[in-house]
Amino acid sequence: MLSQQSQELIFSNSVAQAIEKWVNTARPSKLFVIADSNTAELCLPVIERESKVIADAHRIVFPAGETHKNLDTLASIWGELCDYGASRSAAVVNLGGGVVTDMGGFAAATFKRGIRFVNVPTTLLAAVDAAVGGKTGIDFHGFKNEIGAFCCADAVIISTLFFNTLPQSERMSGFAEMLKHSLIAGGDAFSRLTSVKEMDFAGAGFLELLKESVLVKKRIVEQDPTEKGLRKALNLGHTAGHAFESWALEQGKPVPHGYAVAWGLVVDLVLSHIQLGFPSETLRAVSAFIEENYGRIAIDCSDYDTLVEIMRHDKKNAGDGSISFTLLRAPGEVDVNRTATPEEISVALDIFRDLLHI
Repeated sequence: MLSQQSQELIFSNSVAQAIEKWVNTARPSKLFVIADSNTAELCLPVIERESKVIADAHRIVFPAGETHKNLDTLASIWGELCDYGASRSAAVVNLGGGVVTDMGGFAAATFKRGIRFVNVPTTLLAAVDAAVGGKTGIDFHGFKNEIGAFCCADAVIISTLFFNTLPQSERMSGFAEMLKHSLIAGGDAFSRLTSVKEMDFAGAGFLELLKESVLVKKRIVEQDPTEKGLRKALNLGHTAGHAFESWALEQGKPVPHGYAVAWGLVVDLVLSHIQLGFPSETLRAVSAFIEENYGRIAIDCSDYDTLVEIMRHDKKNAGDGSISFTLLRAPGEVDVNRTATPEEISVALDIFRDLLHI
């Protein structure tokens, strides 16, 4: 299924009222809430107290965690939609992080060839990334998001209401995607985002920063909904980042996705400097911020071959053996479909280690 409709983005900490307004307009025949065990305990009661339509909706709850983002869980969601009378005019509210919005969106996109759904991201990473843009799916045969569809939620209700339920590492993981968006946007976006000394992730001021970041992604997705060209800009930091993430997992020392992306941003900006002349002063500023806030990953030169091999298997590659990157000529000047040789990547990793004092 392919859906390219524009999705409504609602930025509000009055989440219950926003859901009520959408339901009163959409008038679904029946409403379902999909949540994982964490959001069912920590987030759903907050909304139920203020929203009768959510309190009366049928709950579909599955165990929390990426390991449950699979075909078995998906089938159980379809089963409950079927057993509890979901028609094509029913609707789903996905309440949770990226696992919930990815899988709940895919369940809705495929049930009876598609029913309406609303995403209510409860993590910063989901709010700035997974819940927006129409990518849905599940993991399959050990590969992340191997089966899925492009299908936009009718609405995404973005708030900071639940961010204080998250550990600091999870908030910083989402913040890395905001850093990425600021570099893609250009201008003074990065300096403004990183100038806040005491970040209040639940405050109204942060909701404005989050809105600015999400709108960067929205503009790109609307121009390239199925990732044929410009949307690849959003892969900045992800080729090296996914390699770091996979390498750490193999070492038995997993790292949050956003931390790996933050380190990947430094590698990509080093390659950008080598290939495209990205400004060295900006590279140093980004590196210093990331070292201070995300620490270091303990790689040495003996790990380079493994990291390069992981990058060869990245699904963004063209399939001709080359390794693809999204690079920047300067903040705001994106160059997609760049490639780098293993030798260039090794040099970039050397400089990366120097910049982060590894």
